[in-house]
Amino acid sequence: MSADEKALFQEYRPFGFILFQRNCDNPAQVRALTDQMREYAANDDAPILIDQEGGRVARLRPPHWKKYPAARTYSLLYEDNPDLATAAVQVHSSLMASDLVNLGINVDCYPVVDIFYDGADKVVGDRAYGDRTTKVTVLARAAAEGMIAGGVVPVMKHIPGHGRADVDSHLSLPVVDAPIEELKKTDFVPFHDLNDLPCAMTAHVIYSAVDKKKCATISKKVIKNIIRKEIGFNGVLFSDDLSMKALSESPAQNALDALAAGCDLALHCNGSLDERRAVLESTTHLKLDKENRLSGTFRQKRSPRDIDNEKLYAWLLDVTKGYE
Repeated sequence: MSADEKALFQEYRPFGFILFQRNCDNPAQVRALTDQMREYAANDDAPILIDQEGGRVARLRPPHWKKYPAARTYSLLYEDNPDLATAAVQVHSSLMASDLVNLGINVDCYPVVDIFYDGADKVVGDRAYGDRTTKVTVLARAAAEGMIAGGVVPVMKHIPGHGRADVDSHLSLPVVDAPIEELKKTDFVPFHDLNDLPCAMTAHVIYSAVDKKKCATISKKVIKNIIRKEIGFNGVLFSDDLSMKALSESPAQNALDALAAGCDLALHCNGSLDERRAVLESTTHLKLDKENRLSGTFRQKRSPRDIDNEKLYAWLLDVTKGYE
């Protein structure tokens, strides 16, 4: 951290942090950074997040960290051997969890639970476990369980479903016009079937059948009526990155809007020091109750199981060969 960052985080204690590839040079450096982050966080059990999926979304890359296949690899393997694909996903996530725990990272924004739709924007694409609800649910469940067994909290994304998005929400605001009954039978199903997982991340997507004006992240209607009631998810709800161009206000205003809509945590991933200050200043008056779903989730101590990383990684490469 720079001296200015230390001063900012000393003044306004963030609930947690998120790492990107730009923050990760080598294992010793990342471990030192996460230790430092916990010194400046608002709680001893601070969530330190990363997006480590495999494929093109991997903040930790060779030569210091292993390369993992994209979700589509397991989707293809599933068509030939569902049981082997499920086991392979769990090994994949267990190995990634082992990488993360050693670095002091305790939360992974993974797995992607969105359904693949041919013709939709490629922002999801090969990150999806398939185009059928059952396959997505089975493989995403295995991914989440591997993370939990490895001592890392999984965050399923992007609730209530990003697969139909016609544009990349990093660049503009997607609109999904599918009827609500169709969404209930498709996009919402894997999230409903995984509603017992501890965390989820919202989609910056407008679902016109629910709210014609506001995307899920800042929509009380979507969060209350769809995510909490229809899907039945009662865990910790993260916003997606509030600096993405799908949202039109400043990151500080986006944070307030997301929290007011029902998100538990507002996630600001990119911005200047002044923008980070503005986000922290705008939300500092929002106090958590002593007992809340956030502290209850992140203070749970998870002991990672002991695994033979090299042997399992070799097995994983062998069973996925030819499916990438």
